[in-house]
Amino acid sequence: MRKKKMFLVSFFLAFFFFQTSRSFSQEKTVELTYSIFFPATHKQTVLATEWAKEIEKRTAGKVKITIFPGGTLTPANKCYDGVEKGLSDLGMSVLAYTRGRFPLSEVIDLPVGYKTGLQATRLINSFYRKFQPEEFSTVKVMYLHAHGPGLLHTKKPVSSLEDLKGLKIRCTGLAAKIVSSLGAVPVAMPMGETYDALSRGVVDGSLAPMEALEGWKWGEVVRSTTFSRAVAYTTGFFVVMNKEKWNSLPVDIQKTIEKVNQEWIDKTGQVWDEIDKSGRLFAANLGNKFVTLTAGEDQRWQTAVKPILEEYVKNMKEKGLPGEEALKFCLEELKKSK
Repeated sequence: MRKKKMFLVSFFLAFFFFQTSRSFSQEKTVELTYSIFFPATHKQTVLATEWAKEIEKRTAGKVKITIFPGGTLTPANKCYDGVEKGLSDLGMSVLAYTRGRFPLSEVIDLPVGYKTGLQATRLINSFYRKFQPEEFSTVKVMYLHAHGPGLLHTKKPVSSLEDLKGLKIRCTGLAAKIVSSLGAVPVAMPMGETYDALSRGVVDGSLAPMEALEGWKWGEVVRSTTFSRAVAYTTGFFVVMNKEKWNSLPVDIQKTIEKVNQEWIDKTGQVWDEIDKSGRLFAANLGNKFVTLTAGEDQRWQTAVKPILEEYVKNMKEKGLPGEEALKFCLEELKKSK
């Protein structure tokens, strides 16, 4: 009888320790979900996956992140809300998809003549560090990034403002004002719907970086790209985490993630530039044309969009936000990086 009791005690103790160690092990692994609207094969999704793997590696498996590409977890325009509400722990999307939600940060999307994605990505992070916009206070910002020069891609060549008049151009966010200022008709549309709209003639063209010609296969349904460096814009992207989830992480894990975030700023900007080059080659191999505006015509385009910058400053002043300071900061930073 005594042996039987000892056996039962030993069994329950072993079971208790097994359950305790199992529970402890489970507590050691943090499972996170990450919503991205880019397709699984897009280079930015691939890079985000590498970011997730790097965090898992450096935390010795204490953090595991599952990527949900193609907007399968939350669509692009609902991604930020989804992170806020905990529908996903992490999210990457475009600020312009919820225009007015990030008013001060819209300075990044202004047509100020960006030259590279790395330049634009470094600028948006410098802007965030300096101004700490209240509009991001409901989440934890991992890092921000921005694509290479936004250009005009059309079914027919465009080499003047006259060629643009009346054309239906797909765009998002602040880019709609660029389209209107140049005399075309803006058509709001997310990236995922643009290929079909171009192929069916619903729109005559679209604004986007060169990478879209390959990454979204637009090179198959447009025939020309117009270079207007004077008005080249960018679009800001966010990578954010649910604030409650972030605050629940141990300090050492937070520090590790923040270190990886800093490394991924330049990595992301460089990838934007790499895929811009690849996008151009993809379109060239399909026989697409590339139109570079004359200096005089480029100046006409720049003059046409100048009121957009002035309107931004005016709107921010009305909201009590430092728009003039933000724009001045960005223009000065761009000059330094030339």
